[in-house]
Amino acid sequence: MRPGIRRIVREARAAGLRLAIVTTAARTGVDAVLDRDPELRVAFDLIAAGDIVPRKKPAPDIYAHVLAELGARARRCIAVEDASIGLQAARAAGITTLVTVSEYTRDEAFSGAAAVLGDLGEPGLPAEVLAGPPPPNGIVDVTYLSSLARG
Repeated sequence: MRPGIRRIVREARAAGLRLAIVTTAARTGVDAVLDRDPELRVAFDLIAAGDIVPRKKPAPDIYAHVLAELGARARRCIAVEDASIGLQAARAAGITTLVTVSEYTRDEAFSGAAAVLGDLGEPGLPAEVLAGPPPPNGIVDVTYLSSLARG
């Protein structure tokens, strides 16, 4: 699990926010990760994975599906993506997007991202800021995500 994931999920749930996993990976892969962490397994309102839509990212189909399923408005959501195709998909659906790069995507172009970070950070282990506004105290929290969504 990348730095900050468990922390931000706990904080978001405590704030009453709805959470979804939006991936083009197979559902079995998502389940394998979540099965290792029972707290995360129950934290998500929706898991949209695999071939549930006709076109994969960078098409916005999977994000449109999630917005419809949750009855959510794109302008009130924020996506956390790790690759340029995910950024393109979320942005095409009208969703503000924070990118946390991986070792595989670090050199991709992330034009249009609200911010680009190395990860979400943890207390004492701040996130590396690659572009955009730095998070307070070096960690992504619900307040920081809200500030990105407001622009």
